Amino acid sequence: MVKISAVIITFNEEKNIARCLESIRGIVDEIIVVDSFSKDKTREICLSYNVQFIQTEWKGYSETKNFANSKAENDWILSLDADEALSEELKNAILNAKKTGLQGCYSFNRLTNYCGTWVKYGGWYPDNKTRLFNRLEVKWTGLIHENLEFNTTLATTLLKGDCLHYSYYTVQEHINQTKKFSPIAAEMLHSKGKKATFVKRFISPAVKFIRDYFFKFGFLHGRKGFLICAISGYATYIKYKKLRELNK
Repeated sequence: MVKISAVIITFNEEKNIARCLESIRGIVDEIIVVDSFSKDKTREICLSYNVQFIQTEWKGYSETKNFANSKAENDWILSLDADEALSEELKNAILNAKKTGLQGCYSFNRLTNYCGTWVKYGGWYPDNKTRLFNRLEVKWTGLIHENLEFNTTLATTLLKGDCLHYSYYTVQEHINQTKKFSPIAAEMLHSKGKKATFVKRFISPAVKFIRDYFFKFGFLHGRKGFLICAISGYATYIKYKKLRELNK
């Protein structure tokens, strides 16, 4: 049977990491945690699960994940974030894939928990992620929202079950992350020569909100659905506002 190494990157994840590690017990053959010098109890919790715990300076999402993959003993990697955990159905699907023989890449849907609510509308589900792969055939790319880069001829199989994503515990966390990542997204667009037109700056945020809230049924989640869609629209506004500043 092919062996799998689980690879996780962390920074101050004491409230999430135990749940993540517990969910992969008996599924993987090795666990690699690469930590960027957490100041909470992340290290102690990880070591209690007998993982290979490596500390290094933060290199950015993609580079840190590629570094972590290189430290694994096995070529087959299950890449998870610390705030994620496998559902029982997904655990069984991964075990079955191991038994029948792994090939190509494997993806699964991610179901996000927002302030205690599982979000299936507003464009948040299914949030398909390719996370089980042979490290010799792929690599992570991108500054934020990192993606796997691989040969297009490599088949990707969708596994049954959900990856449970415990994203934000408070609305303020969502707002703070928006303020952190939107300017980075603007810098990426600027580096590609993109311009912040009038439509992009003022119409796109409204279109984003309307599409997610009405056409993708975000309103079905009540107040939280409204907040999710409103903050997503706000993120679009910040991104193009910053891009406008960079254009100047």
